[in-house]
Order: sequence, then C-alpha cells, then structure tokens
Amino acid sequence: MKPAIHPTYHDDCQVTCACGNKFTTGSTLEKIDLEVCSKCHPFFTGQQKFVDIKGRIDKFKEKQARGVAYKAKLNAMKSASGGKSAATAKKKDTKKVN
Repeated sequence: MKPAIHPTYHDDCQVTCACGNKFTTGSTLEKIDLEVCSKCHPFFTGQQKFVDIKGRIDKFKEKQARGVAYKAKLNAMKSASGGKSAATAKKKDTKKVN
C-alpha cells in the first residue's frame, strides 16, 4: 500500500441534522451536517403524505376508455361503409358533393 494517499478515517465523526438529531459514525470527515435524517424523514417516521391530485391509475383508465371509444367509432365506420377499411370510408365521407 502506498503511504500518504489514503484519507484519514475518523471513528468519531459527529453527524448533526437540521431537526436537532445528533449521532456519531465513522467517516473521512470530522463533522457532517444533514438536512434530513432517519428521525425526521417522512418515509421513516410514517407521516408520508401523498400529494397526487389525479392519480396515475385514473389517467390510465381514461386513456383506455378513449381507446375503446375510438375503436368502436372505427368499427362503426367500417360497418357503415360495407366492409371497406375505415380510412377509405373516411375519405368517402369527406368528398364534396356537387
């Protein structure tokens, strides 16, 4: 091992959180200041709040409903055109009548 290339390891590193919690750990730093620790983080305290105005599941269900409605419209156009494709039926409907 090469001498003087490794940082000094401190067994008594003092960790201080913004909530006031203090504990000791080992680190290459002498002092660590944290904003959030396991004593004040919502995930660990059980006070986690879900701020989801419109959930992912609701959005997915709406998208699925639009897809089903679109397929029904295409099938209706296809049956109305006598078995031709929906694109052909759509072109036929958009032609101008003199």
